[in-house]
Amino acid sequence: MKFKSAILTFLALFLAASVRAETVTAAGDPWPPFIDPNDPDGGVAVSLAREAFSRSGFTLEMNIMPWARAIDGVKNAKYDVLIGTWWTKERTEFLDYSEPYLTNEIKFIKRKGDPFEYNGMDSLTGKSVGIVRGYGYGDEFLNATNFKRPETADFLPNVKKVVSGRVDLTLEDELVARSQIAKEEPGLIDQIEFTQNALNANTLHVTCGLANAKHEEIINALNKGMAAMKADGTFDQILKKYGMK
Repeated sequence: MKFKSAILTFLALFLAASVRAETVTAAGDPWPPFIDPNDPDGGVAVSLAREAFSRSGFTLEMNIMPWARAIDGVKNAKYDVLIGTWWTKERTEFLDYSEPYLTNEIKFIKRKGDPFEYNGMDSLTGKSVGIVRGYGYGDEFLNATNFKRPETADFLPNVKKVVSGRVDLTLEDELVARSQIAKEEPGLIDQIEFTQNALNANTLHVTCGLANAKHEEIINALNKGMAAMKADGTFDQILKKYGMK
């Protein structure tokens, strides 16, 4: 009887380990509508990634935290993936990138009535542009020396600093910015404007740390799943649900 009990215990532990092995842990900060802790499905990026991974038998576990902690956790293999990552040359040194699956158009946000328009890096001379610590705005922007880039942990504090005059500008994907402001600080939307011109259009990727022994398997599964979803129409169905198609 004891022998049978031991075998059952071993099988239970083995099955539990197998389930854990099929779980992909994701990390990221709130970034509606792409990563949205208030959405039962987690946001459009989480929904796409969850479905893509499921095609290869993986389940997705989303963990919400500040961006700097999320990227560090994936870099050091504490978590498996970042769901929404922009490409930068620096990050390729420690992250394995999936194929791009969406594109973000990054625009500057200014106080309402401010005549500023972005026309290249020279137009930022002397400005103070609030950024989120660890975000990948592009090497040209991050390496420029003709303006200041004070950092915060999250996006909304930067918008408040723009409105109060503590910084001249901040920047974010326009769809993300409008969604987050409408949900969390609706009073701010009438006090700001977006520039017509974008800093850049950043492709969105799922990434896995190169320190993760399974990074190739994980990214290959994601790419394979996304391709299958585009072929059978599931990808567009999810975009339509979020008003993005």
